[in-house]
Amino acid sequence: MPQSAGSIIIALIKMPRPRQLSLPVRTWGGRRERAGRKPGPRPVVLHRARSQHKGRFPLHVTLRARSEVGSLRRARLYPLIEAAIAASSRSDFRLVHFSVQGDHVHLVAEAHDKDALSSGMRGLMIRAARALNRACERSGPVWADRYHCRELRTPREVRRALAYVLLNARKHGREVAALDPCSSARWFDGWRDHSPVVDLAVDPRGRRVADVAAGCRLAASWAPPLRRSAIADVSSA
Repeated sequence: MPQSAGSIIIALIKMPRPRQLSLPVRTWGGRRERAGRKPGPRPVVLHRARSQHKGRFPLHVTLRARSEVGSLRRARLYPLIEAAIAASSRSDFRLVHFSVQGDHVHLVAEAHDKDALSSGMRGLMIRAARALNRACERSGPVWADRYHCRELRTPREVRRALAYVLLNARKHGREVAALDPCSSARWFDGWRDHSPVVDLAVDPRGRRVADVAAGCRLAASWAPPLRRSAIADVSSA
């Protein structure tokens, strides 16, 4: 049919039905099998939010040093750690007992809550790291990982933790005297057949370290059952 000038032609074109396209499989990021940081010789403390802490429970805390720092029990390093422990206790955070081994430190601590624990441990770690770096004439991190902590919820757990911490040198096969000189064992008064080696009334240096346990809740609430059964005979532990 002839078309007049200016007319419009409309053509209907059938479009193909759209197809769902597949997306390429992502090969990076996200949660997948064997993803993330690979474990080293020792498992790391996972960087997860720490659980809330109830102040009525003491804690067993462990700090691990980097291998390049060397043995923490060396004559020039151990006094620095002891001084840092003595300076780190305060009204809401107390370091009650401790043991320093070659590459780690065990602590029995008290804290009012999660924030007090975090702040107190951060202060201890920074104070000790600065002192150790100065003594070793080095820079950089001293601690290999975050601190590990565990609440001690029963008198039996407290007793076992104290025995583990104060006798830890023997666990590692070290030949030490009856009481490990790189620990607070000489201030502990719960040995079955031994009295404290340091008289806090006449030893101001010992008092400065061991006073963190005086009058605190661990001594008041947990000591009676501990003293009835003691910890262990040092000679047979």
